Amino acid sequence: MKGEFTAIIEPASEGGYWAVCPEVPGANGQGETIDEAKENLRQAIELILKDRREDVLRGLPDDVIEEKIVIG
Repeated sequence: MKGEFTAIIEPASEGGYWAVCPEVPGANGQGETIDEAKENLRQAIELILKDRREDVLRGLPDDVIEEKIVIG
């Protein structure tokens, strides 16, 4: 399964760029270049989704779900 997300990237008033993802509340990134802002946003999305997954699985027996996660 491959997920695609929207990245909204705008120039920051202090220089560089801001990036946000409307599908993942709280996911944002910044950087001196657009590519750097996109990479920081990708990392933020990855961390948020990992945390959400851990919340969902908390309390379930270890043998309930087989893990196969590929990010990148």
